Amino acid sequence: MKYFFSTAFILLSAAVLAQLPVTRYETSKGKESVTYYEAIQTWKQIDKVSPIVSMLTMGATDANEPLHLVLVSSDQTFKPQQWQEKNKVVILINNGIHPGEPDGIDASISLVKDLVSGKKKLAPNVVLAIIPVYNIGGSLNRSAFYRVSQDGPLEKGFRGNSQNFDLNRDFIKNDTKEAKSFAEIFHLVQPDIFIDNHVSNGADYQHVMTLLTSQHNKLGGVMGEWLNKTFEPAVYKSMKAKGYDLLPYVNNFGDSPENGWSAYWDGPRYSSGYASLWNVFAFVPETHMLKPYQQRVEATYQLMVTMMEFAAANQTTIKQLRTQQQKEQLTQQQFPVGFTLDRSKFSEILYKGYEAGRKPSNISGLPRLYYDRNKPFEKQIRFYNFFTPKTMIEKPTAYVIPQGWWKVIDLLKINKINMRQFKSDTTIEVEVYRIDDYKTAARPYEGHHLNSEVKTSKTVKQMKFRKGDWYIPLNQKANHFLIEVLEPTGDDSYFAWNFFDGILGQKEGYSSYVFEETAEEFLKQNPAVKQKLEERRATDTAFAKSGSAQLNFVYQNSPYYEPMHLRYPVYRVK
Repeated sequence: MKYFFSTAFILLSAAVLAQLPVTRYETSKGKESVTYYEAIQTWKQIDKVSPIVSMLTMGATDANEPLHLVLVSSDQTFKPQQWQEKNKVVILINNGIHPGEPDGIDASISLVKDLVSGKKKLAPNVVLAIIPVYNIGGSLNRSAFYRVSQDGPLEKGFRGNSQNFDLNRDFIKNDTKEAKSFAEIFHLVQPDIFIDNHVSNGADYQHVMTLLTSQHNKLGGVMGEWLNKTFEPAVYKSMKAKGYDLLPYVNNFGDSPENGWSAYWDGPRYSSGYASLWNVFAFVPETHMLKPYQQRVEATYQLMVTMMEFAAANQTTIKQLRTQQQKEQLTQQQFPVGFTLDRSKFSEILYKGYEAGRKPSNISGLPRLYYDRNKPFEKQIRFYNFFTPKTMIEKPTAYVIPQGWWKVIDLLKINKINMRQFKSDTTIEVEVYRIDDYKTAARPYEGHHLNSEVKTSKTVKQMKFRKGDWYIPLNQKANHFLIEVLEPTGDDSYFAWNFFDGILGQKEGYSSYVFEETAEEFLKQNPAVKQKLEERRATDTAFAKSGSAQLNFVYQNSPYYEPMHLRYPVYRVK
């Protein structure tokens, strides 16, 4: 009987294998990558053949093609609620965010084909959720001339999406339909581990793959500590056993990476930083652009296998740590906003590079950089991977946002924030920020002029809110996310991304020759303001010589000055 079942299994596997599609990647022997439409057709065929695979049609994209989500579950359960009930570890894999870096697109197909055919096993306590191609517009825009410095595939997609946005800068601002649909997928599947497959630029070295990991201090808590001391070292060990010497992402774009580098600033605009705000272990594998395409795809394949193996072996710990961290954040009183590199702490890692040199350029005749692959070397280098918070923000009981700021409200809804509207006009005491100073970028960045170096002051006021304004309690698993996006000093806050720029421009003014008399009468009735004016004149020579500056000082300290100018319209309930 045992022999019968073994034979039946072999026959079944052979039958399934015969029905699995053969891709362009396979027929070209690793020289070419599947097109977008080929990829989707391949996944449809795999779904048709295998009971452990289900492909869903998800939200919209700027390319007017829907995102798809492939679910792989060995016990054929395809509802996220069931995964949570069964305590499965959910691994979310994103491919083609930069379609010129298609390694994950082909590697994911190869991996799931092997799971379906039985060549590889998916543990019953692990489920995969795969976005086959995220940047569809960029994937459709194929050319042999993109990524000119990269070794294959023959044709590649374009980095920008259909609006020419870099989707790996859009996870907070959500300018694209892709980012909105991704948030829907992310909160639907509730991943424990997130993998975003990439290819790196930069220096030449021997390593096939580098790895950008959630920065452990930013992830924080018990998860950050375990990631740094246990999870990431285990991934490195497993990959080394598979023939790949991993290295932290080479965040050095000069000619001397052997001098060391710091961990990449993975703010929440990026996929890994966004995932960290939701207490998810996030990884961005970066295969090296100068390695042959087939070698890069194989490395990406093995990294995903490593994550599957680790998740299966550490299911209980992964789920417990995430539950513990989410629970602790419900009562956590202070949250970090912004981080600074701590150069007093570092680890030493083995870097396998090629000697860099200078030689005359055949273009300009001037010295140019080159790497000599005939001169490989190995060296212990310093890797700086410790960050300290710039500011600790005291968590409020809640935030209140007037309903007029609907763009921000919509972004919160996309991220499944628990909030409610006032059922009637309501007056409560709140903390009110004023924007005292900020810098705005001179050039646009991903469709915005980022605000930075924000300085605020805070007062306490009784404020009247209208029926329909939004009350957002901070007693939810989104606490870290809410602090990050709603505190104006956050590096990737909604204020930084210009969603509140309307308050920065004064809407009303005055005719000076008319306001002179009004100001004179106001000062007579308000001696305290008059004293402030005289003190300013006595200490500020330029101010004392400017009649318009003094008149404006009176205006800004009078009830005629519009209250909304520079008042940040997100109010903190103590």
